[in-house]
Amino acid sequence: MLSRVPIRLRLTAAFAAAVIVVLLVSGLFVYARLRADLNDAIDAELRSRAAAVAEFVRVHGPGVASSTPLEDVEESFVQVFSLDGRLLDSAGTASGPVLSPAEVGATVDGEQWVERDVPGIDGRARSLARPSVGDERLGGVIVVVGQSLGNRDDALRDVRNSFAVAGPLAVVAASLVGYWLARLGFKPVEEMRRTSGDISARNTGQRLPLPKANDEIRRLGETLNDMLDRLEHSFERERRFVSDASHELRTPIAVAKTELEAALRTGDYGADVGDAIRIAIEECDGLAQLADDLLVAARADEGGLALLIEPLPIRALFDGLRDRFVDRATPRGRSIVIDVTDFGDDLVVLADHLRLRQILGNVVDNALRYGDGAIVLRATRRDGHIAIEVSDEGRGFEPTFVDRAFDRFARDDQARTRAGAGLGLAIVQALAQAHGGQAEIVDVAAAGGTGATVRVTLPAASR
Repeated sequence: MLSRVPIRLRLTAAFAAAVIVVLLVSGLFVYARLRADLNDAIDAELRSRAAAVAEFVRVHGPGVASSTPLEDVEESFVQVFSLDGRLLDSAGTASGPVLSPAEVGATVDGEQWVERDVPGIDGRARSLARPSVGDERLGGVIVVVGQSLGNRDDALRDVRNSFAVAGPLAVVAASLVGYWLARLGFKPVEEMRRTSGDISARNTGQRLPLPKANDEIRRLGETLNDMLDRLEHSFERERRFVSDASHELRTPIAVAKTELEAALRTGDYGADVGDAIRIAIEECDGLAQLADDLLVAARADEGGLALLIEPLPIRALFDGLRDRFVDRATPRGRSIVIDVTDFGDDLVVLADHLRLRQILGNVVDNALRYGDGAIVLRATRRDGHIAIEVSDEGRGFEPTFVDRAFDRFARDDQARTRAGAGLGLAIVQALAQAHGGQAEIVDVAAAGGTGATVRVTLPAASR
């Protein structure tokens, strides 16, 4: 459970717990030290007073103990006992003897300390009893001096109350300071986190900021930056390989297709050979498309995808697209329909002709491979953009596949047994974004329809 709590809060809680322990230990130490010092002061005062009273009684006799001067008669007292335990005289407001005859007898052999409640004295009292030379007829006396502990207890109570009030305030203040220190300490980590969120395969030149202090966080940042350097070099090698390989593949694929088409035109073959040649030509088209897609992906990652933006009429693009794929659609019993209901010949899009041809070609190729029924091409104007839609009447996209349909090498379950590398829609999205547009899958089921619709939105040319 504690592992789910943010580190800042855990550090703050640990800091607060440490402060509580320190306050408790220091409070107990201060309390015990203050109590001992006050007791020592009271004992010293009682010893001094007992010596003074004993000398006074020795000189003037036990009957004059009531004349002993006291600073506060309500908090201190003096009593003189005979050796047999009789109270001879007293000073102060203590009512009755403070020692029993047995305690008086025990004092004959030496001084004795007693701490108890004394009637007539404010609060608990501490007493010192000691033998003294008295009247010769009595054979000596016992002098008892006492002091109320009320002032000591009030001072100790004030200390306890001070800790009870100031302690929680100190813990709260320490917690706030601890949280601030934790936040300040993790500030370099937060900066690293924000920077790492901006680093991607297309933005590998950025590095994590390093704090000035040569501490653990700096060393962690240096290690991560070294790792980013290695990853960047790996990405660069991969991009160069993909770019070079796709570029080199285009020529042999084009040569193989040309030779197969020439063989097909001769007509000097059987029916089975003709079917094999047509299938081989179609596979060459697929390989050529894959090589183009890989080349576009590599250049898009490098940021080197050059575009020649120009106004392009939508109707002419659709006508060329239909002519391009009609030979593949007809043998499969499928048609390519241009829906001109919602637009006229005045729709013009701003795009690179070659790249837009590749965008639409990938979408139509995807519909031919995985869709069914007629393929419908339509376009509408939307807020300064042209929305181009390609629809078919097949099963459509799996709901779980829609969110990752434009990821590279992503294929839904129904397409896994068919040809294709899963790059077509990813290239569509990359090229659309390079034009300042966007590609998306339209939820035709929500509109009560069937099949699949891919929408590509691109900037419209001004009228």
